[in-house]
Amino acid sequence: MEEKDGEFRQWDELIPDALGLIFSHLPLQEILTVVPRVCKAWNRAVTGPYCWQEIDIELWSNRCHQSDHLDRMLQMLILRSSGSLRKLSVTGLQNDSIFSFIAQHAGSLKTLKVPRSGLSNSGVVNVAEKLSSLTFLDLSYCCKVGPEAIQAIGKHCKSLVEFCRNMHPLDVASVDSHDDEAYAIATTMPKLKRLEIAYHRVSTEGVLKILASCIFLEFLELRGCWDVQLDNKFFKEKFPDMKVLGPRVIGFYDMINDWEDCCSDYFSDGSDYLAWEFLEDGEMGEFYEDEFEHGWDDNFYADSVNIDMEPHLWPPSP
Repeated sequence: MEEKDGEFRQWDELIPDALGLIFSHLPLQEILTVVPRVCKAWNRAVTGPYCWQEIDIELWSNRCHQSDHLDRMLQMLILRSSGSLRKLSVTGLQNDSIFSFIAQHAGSLKTLKVPRSGLSNSGVVNVAEKLSSLTFLDLSYCCKVGPEAIQAIGKHCKSLVEFCRNMHPLDVASVDSHDDEAYAIATTMPKLKRLEIAYHRVSTEGVLKILASCIFLEFLELRGCWDVQLDNKFFKEKFPDMKVLGPRVIGFYDMINDWEDCCSDYFSDGSDYLAWEFLEDGEMGEFYEDEFEHGWDDNFYADSVNIDMEPHLWPPSP
């Protein structure tokens, strides 16, 4: 409560929009499990669209190893947004059906981040038209996505200005060339201001095609694109206002740090796995967060395996 002019103003009397704005700054688990239990007004605020115009569950989804839990979480939160969703950040989507569900509710969506997802070319192509309002898209580490999907995105997302398509070195080791993706970007995404294609097997010609077509580029990441024979002198002379990262990594220790950063992005140890239990109606049940304070003994290792593989068994019975 807040005192003003000798009177107290009740927090639960704030309009839902104001409450939603305040609650949106809280951690996800508190919004879903703590706030709704305070009072009816707060419960209405978090079950309505006011908290869910921007949904960021990337950290949680990175530790969620059960695709049905992830799908149900997304469905619940997106439905709560009631068509007002502007930003969605999630990692590890396992199928095209949940991506299609996202697209069905993407009328107001501007920013979409779905790295490390198992999306297919056809899955993206089929729903690209529904993502036409996007200005930012992250399809990094999506190994099943190819030039057909990128071309469809570029064709329908005319307002796209930022596109992230970074890859991991291990995933491109057997790839001969990504020039087809470079050409798709060059021919369909002329308004790009930021492009990230780290560790792509793209050629110098492919990058030149992008530079010739995407005349508004302000930032270009070519880190790890070893086949690109363009040096800093070239970019300074031809594109003095553009910030370019790569393609070469200068120095041995810089290369090691670069690899470690990439690996840390790609792999997750799941050491503080966040497990959610869902009720039959799809709403949130109980939230468990384990802060590991044990040593690495055999029993603790067994517990950690249970967390990753069967989160509904955690915490273990006394």
